Order: sequence, then C-alpha cells, then structure tokens
Amino acid sequence: MQSQSVTPSWRANRLEFIPISLFAVLMGVFQLGLTADTAARIWPFLAVMGDLVFGLGLGIFVMVGAIYLAKIIRHPAAVRAEWNHPVKIAFFATATIALLLCATALLTRAPQVALVLWLIAMLGQGALTLAVITSWISHRAFEMGHLTPAWFIPAVGNVIVPLGGTVLGYQEISWLFFSGGMVFWLVLLVLVMNRLMFHDPIPARLLPTLVILIAPPAVGFVAYVKLTGGIDPFARILLYSAYVFAGLVVLQVPKLLRLPFVLSFWALSFPVGALAVASMTYGQINATAAHQMIGAGVFVLLTLLVLGLLQRSLRAALRGEIGQPD
Repeated sequence: MQSQSVTPSWRANRLEFIPISLFAVLMGVFQLGLTADTAARIWPFLAVMGDLVFGLGLGIFVMVGAIYLAKIIRHPAAVRAEWNHPVKIAFFATATIALLLCATALLTRAPQVALVLWLIAMLGQGALTLAVITSWISHRAFEMGHLTPAWFIPAVGNVIVPLGGTVLGYQEISWLFFSGGMVFWLVLLVLVMNRLMFHDPIPARLLPTLVILIAPPAVGFVAYVKLTGGIDPFARILLYSAYVFAGLVVLQVPKLLRLPFVLSFWALSFPVGALAVASMTYGQINATAAHQMIGAGVFVLLTLLVLGLLQRSLRAALRGEIGQPD
C-alpha cells in the first residue's frame, strides 16, 4: 500500500513540476510563423502558412500561459526554486521573448494589439534582464559548471525588441535594447566558450542548448538591418558569425540524435528560424540567390523540426513525461 501512495505523489502534483522552459515551445512556433512570413515575401503562397502557424501559436500560448499561471498561484515555492536555480533562471526570459515574437507577428495582422503586447513584453524583458543579471553577479553559489548557452536567452530577448520596435516607431528604445543585448552577448560568449573548452562537458539533457549559439548573431543581424535600413560590414560580420556557429552545431548533430527527447530540444527551433530569416533578409536586400536558397533550405529544416518537436512533445505529455521532478 505504501508503494501505491508514494509512487503517484508527484503525478498528483504534476503542476508543481511544470518547467518554465515550456515557454520555449512558443518561441519555436512563433519563430516558424515569422519565418514563413519572411519567406512569403519571396514566395507569396507561404502567407497562408504564416497565418496558420500564428493561430496555432496563439492557442498554445493561451494553454501554456494558463498552466504556468496556475503553478504560480498554487505552487509559488516551486516557482521561486526555479528562479533561484542557476540554469533554469535564464528560461524565465522565454516567456517575454515569446510575447515579443507574438507582438512582432501581429504587426501586419492587428497593429494596435501588437503595440500593446510589444510594450508589455518590452518592459517585462527589460525588468527580467536586470533581475537575472543582478542574480548572476550577486549569487556567489554559481559555479562554472552551471554556465550553459541557455544563459544567452535573456540577452537574445533584448535583441528581439527592435524587430517590432522599429516598425512601431520606438527607435531609441530599440537601440537601447539592441546595445544591451549585443554587449552581454559578447560577454557571455567569452564565458561560454571558456566553459565549453576548458571544463566538464555540458550535461546530455542540456546539449541541445548549444544551438542557442546561433541565435544572437542571427537575430542581431535582422535587428541591426531594421535599425540602420541597410547592410554594412558589421551586418555581414553578424550574419557570417551565425553561419560559423551553425557549422559548429552541425558537427554536434550525431550526439543530439542519440539523446532521448526532453523539452530542451525546443532550444533548436528558435535559432534555426533566426538563421533562416537572416539569410532570406540578406538575400532579399542584396538580391543574392545563394542566400535566399540557404534561407529556404533552413526554413524547410525548421518546419520539419517544429513538426517533429510538436509530435514528440504531445506524445511526452500524453505519457505523463512532462511535469516530472528533476
């Protein structure tokens, strides 16, 4: 009788163990929608796909938001534990990033709604960035082994702000967030590369976060082009840096394929989408077929990736594999 009462205890309180990283699902879905919108400027028939994916993203956003809000209300101690965790704290920014991406997707669909959501997400992202960095510099219990590419997430969130901010007319605020994001990307890049080269390997369940290395320069390129209105040498440095990191990540694919599915695999989707958008944006501005085809190829990869991740996530949810204690 004891084994029957103890074994399902965590199942009864599964809500307590729902991870903040669940919002990374939304980052991947909304990024696929934005990538489809970008591709539709070259291949107009893809506009329908952008609308469909955006609708799917809204549905998932409502569901995930409601689930995590229930966790905040019913299990505040568990939320505080995630905030105090050296790795999980970075994933809190996935919520504001998802909202920023949602607002960006709404710019051409519902501009007034986009403005409200963008303002909320921008303020939330700014507050989260300051809070997370304050935690990093004042928390003496952190060790080098706690550092992973997931720490890039708050910095990447800042660079996303200009994607909608420039369209909405908030030029100076967009430059502010872009500057902060790029500076902390460079700082964290040095720390992360030091950790990867000279310390113990990243745990297997966090290995997919290596793909996040692609995101800052890829998103940074798109944001910089929107801020400046063109492509200059610095923009090229950002794009081709993203290609270099993509090459490094490709070499890790055999390891990734051997890993069992965990939610951290959603870390693959947003950077891949950002790389596709960056490539297609460069190809459109400079009329280079090679960059457009690279972007198209990465877009196809992203579509297959998101479909696969959705299928694996749904299967994991039905099996009760999401919401387990660490």
